[in-house]
Amino acid sequence: MWGEAGSEAHLDETDRGLLAALRRDGRASVSELAAEFGLARATVRARIDRLVSRGEIIGFTVLTRSEAPPAAVRAVMMLAIEARATDRVIARLLSLPGVEQVHTTNGQWDLMAELAARDLAEIDDTILHARRIEGIQRTETSLQLSTRRPAVRL
Repeated sequence: MWGEAGSEAHLDETDRGLLAALRRDGRASVSELAAEFGLARATVRARIDRLVSRGEIIGFTVLTRSEAPPAAVRAVMMLAIEARATDRVIARLLSLPGVEQVHTTNGQWDLMAELAARDLAEIDDTILHARRIEGIQRTETSLQLSTRRPAVRL
């Protein structure tokens, strides 16, 4: 993902965050993105325009549930963080492409992040990038091997 040729490796953290936010919600407004990243609307618009002109963003589309490829690898990352770092760590985690959701929790761990990727290399990249976030003290990640759901009752 980050290390592939033609990847986002040359983009700065803000550009990667904007791309991750747009992947999660392609309908996010410039105002919403500006608020999320603490930037001026004009700055967000200019960055998106630059990403389009450089070919990093090649289009905007609707993807229905039936068209979405399933994530081949899913994992749950438990995180212990510094007491005052919660909001900053959550924002940074959500800017990573492989992070689908972040939950606060109680007990031994402070946060739980749901990860999804096409393969183990992508999960590994996400874990490595997450562990570099300032404010994270310790992590533990478990791969989801299978999922079982209750039978539908009529």
